[in-house]
Amino acid sequence: MTAKVLVGLVAALHAYILVLEMFLWEKKPGRALSGFDAAMARATAPLAANQGLYNGFLAAGLVWGLIAGDPTGFRAQVFFLACVLVAGLYGGITANRRILLAQALPGAVALAAVLAAG
Repeated sequence: MTAKVLVGLVAALHAYILVLEMFLWEKKPGRALSGFDAAMARATAPLAANQGLYNGFLAAGLVWGLIAGDPTGFRAQVFFLACVLVAGLYGGITANRRILLAQALPGAVALAAVLAAG
């Protein structure tokens, strides 16, 4: 049960990131996340929307993993959590260290819980 809750939380996080990056990037919440002024937010909005779409795919895959029967559900959870972890590590190294805590750590904790429960 703990693993499913953690997977659900990671899915919700990525759905939230989708909303921030696709729909709120140029508004106060998105600008607070990025630290960009209005001009930079406007200039980078298409890139942020693309990133948001990918975060949505991660969320959808995790939800699929939660509702699919095993072994498919287990495998989907492992795959999409590994994707979250890799994306978080890459983002933390190349873009902003906060991504390590905000994305990679929750993904790693949820992945460990899923593997322990599997």
